Amino acid sequence: MSENPESRPVYSMAVAAELLGLPAATLRLYERKGLLTPARTEGGTRRYSADDIERMRRVSELQDDGVNLAGIGKVLALEGENAALRQEAADRTENGAEADAG
Repeated sequence: MSENPESRPVYSMAVAAELLGLPAATLRLYERKGLLTPARTEGGTRRYSADDIERMRRVSELQDDGVNLAGIGKVLALEGENAALRQEAADRTENGAEADAG
């Protein structure tokens, strides 16, 4: 099974910060607050994936809407749970349709 290319950590902190229009210190703050967990090279250098970049864009959207960092963490957790439940429901629906057809 091949890895999702969106989850492959390829961006350095400087590149990720530039893509997001944020200072690197903000990315470090998000990491300390648990909003982001970048991959690390063997030497300890942070590496960000396209998924990480999208997550940080979502954090910025929520901040623009006036949500504080603690609230953002809760929103992201709930969005993640919601996505997992939707996928589980879709899988069950697909498996049920296969069972009915078989």
